[in-house]
Amino acid sequence: MNEKLTVAEAQLKLEYYCSYQERCHQEVVQKLYDFGIKSNETAAIVVHLIQHNFLNEERFARSFARGKHRIKHWGKIRIVNELKQRQITAQNIKSALAEISEEEYLDTFDKLAERHWETIKETNVQKKKKKFCDYLLRKGWESNLVYAKLTELSSTSSD
Repeated sequence: MNEKLTVAEAQLKLEYYCSYQERCHQEVVQKLYDFGIKSNETAAIVVHLIQHNFLNEERFARSFARGKHRIKHWGKIRIVNELKQRQITAQNIKSALAEISEEEYLDTFDKLAERHWETIKETNVQKKKKKFCDYLLRKGWESNLVYAKLTELSSTSSD
């Protein structure tokens, strides 16, 4: 991509980029930077995208939280950290977490934890417990949930 895009061409490409999938401001700015657009032109394009509802950070955060929870089975800690990394405001993070009901959240956790416990083929009980905890903590689940579930599962599966 050696030829330089005009501002109008870049704007059109970004409209498509944002309509294809929800984006955060950081992703859009990075894309414009990759296109070689100057910073003053970048600001104008971002304003255009916001005004024409192609770019909406709250909508992005809500969609991100729903998707990562339902598809990748992430916990709230991981979702919050990933949103912070994308420079999403605390208010938008709060509304994103509101997309996941407490019932759905705990149901997902239980199913994921039980399924993972069954798939660990480790014979050493301590190593199995460590693998179980590491996996769920890496996915961003709260440690109190993980350890309570570990206690429940390890007491029921004492062969």
